Amino acid sequence: MAGRRGKGEGSIYRRKDGRWVGQYEADGKRRYVYGKTRKSVAGMLTKAIADRDAGLVFDSKKLTLAEYLDRWLDGIWGTVHPNTWLGHEINVRVHLKPALGQVKLDKLTALQVQSFYRRKLDCGQSAASVLKIHSTLSKALKQAVRYRLTPTNVCTDVTPPRPTKAEITVLTTEQLKALLRAAEGTNLYPLWVLMSTTGIRIGEALGLRWEDLDMDAGTLRIGRTLNRGVPSQPKTLSSRRTVKLSMLATRALRQHEKKGAWIFCTNRGTCINVNNLRNRTWKQLLERAELPSSTRMHDLRHSAATLLLSRGVPVKVVSEMLGHADVSITLSIYAHVLPDMQSATAAAMDEALDDPQSHKDEL
Repeated sequence: MAGRRGKGEGSIYRRKDGRWVGQYEADGKRRYVYGKTRKSVAGMLTKAIADRDAGLVFDSKKLTLAEYLDRWLDGIWGTVHPNTWLGHEINVRVHLKPALGQVKLDKLTALQVQSFYRRKLDCGQSAASVLKIHSTLSKALKQAVRYRLTPTNVCTDVTPPRPTKAEITVLTTEQLKALLRAAEGTNLYPLWVLMSTTGIRIGEALGLRWEDLDMDAGTLRIGRTLNRGVPSQPKTLSSRRTVKLSMLATRALRQHEKKGAWIFCTNRGTCINVNNLRNRTWKQLLERAELPSSTRMHDLRHSAATLLLSRGVPVKVVSEMLGHADVSITLSIYAHVLPDMQSATAAAMDEALDDPQSHKDEL
């Protein structure tokens, strides 16, 4: 017997095989939800009708993957971090829509997706980049299943590539000194000093305003990051932090010319484009310093952390300075420094506890 609701609210009934069915209308068609109990079906039916009334139910028979991905992006705007949304938008626009966009949403297969990943890898796309594309598609299809536009998320049957853990590049103390000597006298000398001594990310450095700097206290407040010219708050609370400046960095910043609200900016006072910075300034700086052209700006962060750890600065302090969410992240990235630190620890224990008098007979 059907459990009748008001007009437009659907109905619930039990089939001969014992399963409960919820029936409602959307887009002029009958749609169904199924469950083992009446209560579970009632909940699913309420959600389905709410989605329909909110305009979230479409005719999946006609909807292409490209059309759905555009609507999905519109739907998640404002619910995720701006940089996260931007990453999804780029993956959709640059990779997914050109290759799979014309496929009907409910006809997409795991084999099509797996072949797409293979083509991306064959064209030189890194495994890490393909994994990010996979993450975007999987999240979008997971939502499509919730909207009952497709029965399954085919990404669950796909094997994405596994990125190999990249070895970090660390500059020696002499290389860091050579870099700073080559940068001395340029308008961005304070930027390279700051990154080399604090380990802050390039996006965090370019997102700094003069109001974030307390010259008297010798501290810098990290409260935003600049990504593709768009300032936003860091993703995690640990990334919002105050960093103590070295005297070298403080002196460089005191002498830095003030051109606008941003500490590091163009001659017009606007935000610096990180790609222009990399291609026009960083590469030339590496040449003048006679450093490998493969050196990245991000390697300054690794170099600063490694230098501090090798000088005995506690891992917890370095982790907080870098803005890591947990000290375990710091330990996993900079494990290469730990063997030397353990040797120093062993020597310190001998110095503290070993009594030379007890070894006279050994001499």
